[in-house]
Amino acid sequence: MGRYRVRVATGAWLYSGSHNRVGLWLVGTRGEAALELQLRPARGEEEEFDFDVPEDLGTLQFVKLRKQHSLVDDAWFCDRITVQGPGACTKVAFPCYRWVQGEGILTVPEGTARLAEDNALDAFQKHREKELKERQQTYCWATWKEGLPQTIAADSKDDLPPNMRFHEEKRLDFEWTLKAGALEMVLKRVYTLLRSWDHLEDFDQIFWGQKSTLAEMVHQSWQSDELFGYQFLNGANPMLLRRSTSLPSRLVLPSGTEELEAQLEKELQNGSLFEADFILLDGIPANVIRGEKQYLAAPLVMLKMDCKGKLLPMVIQIQPPDSRSPPPTLFLPSDPPLAWLLAKIWVRNSDFQLQELQFHLLNTHLVAEVIAVATMRCLSELHPIFKLLVPHIRYTLEINTRSRTQLISDGGIFDQVVSTGGGGHVQLLRRAMTQLTYRSLCPPDDLADRGLLGIPSALYAQDALRLWIAIARYVEGIVHIFYQSDDVVKGDPELQAWCREITEVGLCQAQDRGFPIFFQSQAQLCHFLTMCIFTCTAQHAAINQGQLDWYAWVPNAPCTMRMPPPTNKEDVTMAMVMGSLPDVQKSCLQMTISWHLGRRQPDMVPLGHHKEKYFSDPKVTAMLSQFQTDLENLENEISARNEQLDLPYEYLKPSRIENSITI
Repeated sequence: MGRYRVRVATGAWLYSGSHNRVGLWLVGTRGEAALELQLRPARGEEEEFDFDVPEDLGTLQFVKLRKQHSLVDDAWFCDRITVQGPGACTKVAFPCYRWVQGEGILTVPEGTARLAEDNALDAFQKHREKELKERQQTYCWATWKEGLPQTIAADSKDDLPPNMRFHEEKRLDFEWTLKAGALEMVLKRVYTLLRSWDHLEDFDQIFWGQKSTLAEMVHQSWQSDELFGYQFLNGANPMLLRRSTSLPSRLVLPSGTEELEAQLEKELQNGSLFEADFILLDGIPANVIRGEKQYLAAPLVMLKMDCKGKLLPMVIQIQPPDSRSPPPTLFLPSDPPLAWLLAKIWVRNSDFQLQELQFHLLNTHLVAEVIAVATMRCLSELHPIFKLLVPHIRYTLEINTRSRTQLISDGGIFDQVVSTGGGGHVQLLRRAMTQLTYRSLCPPDDLADRGLLGIPSALYAQDALRLWIAIARYVEGIVHIFYQSDDVVKGDPELQAWCREITEVGLCQAQDRGFPIFFQSQAQLCHFLTMCIFTCTAQHAAINQGQLDWYAWVPNAPCTMRMPPPTNKEDVTMAMVMGSLPDVQKSCLQMTISWHLGRRQPDMVPLGHHKEKYFSDPKVTAMLSQFQTDLENLENEISARNEQLDLPYEYLKPSRIENSITI
């Protein structure tokens, strides 16, 4: 018996408060007590109440909440409840961070992280079994397209569980910026109605409105070979380039190209020859937009790295060889300027397709969704790995669901303006699944496989490795608090179910591509968790943010091509270049979407700085604090380096990395 002090914190989001009355019970090892609480929670408020409880409740285990209403169910977002027991009892925290709605009872366990127990009579074990059974009915898998990762079963955003939805400020910002972008498109279209569209300078007519400083620099310098090569290292898609170990078999060097072959062999022997092969696009059907056929290519680019670390193109083969046709034309920097420019434009169009579909949608968004759904289905809120991961899945299910209903849906934006739209994008994603290996998601392995370690001008590679190390240190610190040996890892049923759910279900039997189906050790678990957090944070930041800078000037990364690739260098004219690039309508839409998806989000939470306190263990708090310090040190190192560069690389500055995939 004694006095209990209860503090109830309500979320700070719009509509977090409620006009309904809330009832609350304290549940301990020796009994429970209903509190005479007349709470009508207010947004952003923390309210405190004192209660005298006649019986001894013992050690507090749960808080039960029930929201009562008469006419209107006014949902309440409960952040956290803390209870100070009688005498010298320590304060007990009950992290909630979810919506309370309806008239059912919500049971919130005390915040100490716990692994699953074999004792079926244990109160926490009963809670987690009931919780997971309910979650598995709420979070169901669905097949969006055969051969692609499983998704959440939701036909629209309204079908998602309430706790996976955007908060109101996020929803308003997302929808209003789309409307603002649509208005800007209309204004640009009206402005260009009676004007010519015959020269590259005519794109200036629509290059106003929402754009970045770097986008303006791209506008000025996009035709240079140096900037063309730079983008393979540090642009919107740094994931395709690899160091050559031999001349590619698809590179046909006909008679008369002996000098080129000698140059390639020399760079190869020096270890300075690189390649970007877009063969994944070969044979993908191109879109038809408003009755107009679009075109795709599968280029190969060979590049050399000079002594200053600049990556420069040596030769472009726009299409792979075909036994039924003459050898494909090779385009060289010494060719007529318009021919060489158009060849580079074809490469940039192909890079746009792979960046958006393979490396952005598949390798970050869809992988993160698999992690999110498996986490909700397999890990109790009491589980330490749930507490570790849940800040990194915020908003992911809604942004992906919106993407499937607006961006890559039938009649969506891809179908309207992108050359892989109309079904080709799905075929491309299926092909990309074969390259979605475990190693490809782990920078130490991926960069080693691509021969990109130790290159001073490879800024993405440098920063990705340093972030991986910081995340790994954080993960290892937390894992070793709760898993004292490899046997504890192997004996955790929820953890092993989560592993199987990701590999066998979500990623469609991905064990053949190196993903684990059973964690054998602490080290294996740490590596996998590091991959999960890196994918949901840093990797998405590196791929997503570049859209705003590199895709706003449409000729640098055209979403579609309206004429077939050139085969005769001498025939390339400005009319052919402009006839190949997107028209005004498609260009306006590309600019709008690039800004909408690439801009910094107003409610952005930087990596490692989530405010939710899921853990109550001070050791974990110390680990998170150390992680934040490591990120701050890395931020300072990157800023100091960038001051010495003509073109700073900022996508992996920790302050610019969002804590989850939200856009």
